[in-house]
Amino acid sequence: MAKTYRIELDEHDLGQLLDGLVIRAESWRRTAEYLRAGDMPDAEFFVIEECRDEDEADGLADRYEAIIKNIKSQMEA
Repeated sequence: MAKTYRIELDEHDLGQLLDGLVIRAESWRRTAEYLRAGDMPDAEFFVIEECRDEDEADGLADRYEAIIKNIKSQMEA
């Protein structure tokens, strides 16, 4: 079983942390879209993440989004 950690951050640092997680989630989601379509002609420049396939990329995007959701729900509590 994974360890649980309690980390205390002020609201500014927490905002920075969430911004970084959102960027990572978007990067993985865009990578999955690229791998499905083979190109993204209308997209801005982005770096394709290294992974096996679109399923792995989607799974990583989902994981980042779950972390974001978890943090936001704790902020609201």
